Amino acid sequence: MRTQSLVIESTGNPAVSGLAKALAGEVASLLKTELARLSSADVRPVLLNVKQAAIYLGRSEQSVQHLIFQRDLPVVRMGRRVHLHRHDLDAWIEKNRY
Repeated sequence: MRTQSLVIESTGNPAVSGLAKALAGEVASLLKTELARLSSADVRPVLLNVKQAAIYLGRSEQSVQHLIFQRDLPVVRMGRRVHLHRHDLDAWIEKNRY
């Protein structure tokens, strides 16, 4: 993250200048806290492996593999690795809801 220094022009009144510096410090602190929270907590992967998909669906890995083999769940293949798109899992849940 790039930081920039804040230049506060002197108004000739030390009270206003001190208040402006204190306010700028508080705003910088709040922004750092909010950016740190947003950068790590809200990121969810779109592609899940079989184990993650099983946890997401509340099923066993074997049952997810069975659904893949039966072509009930579409997959994204990267070489030998199999990934499932979160949107496809949500669509499968809605399709099997009754």
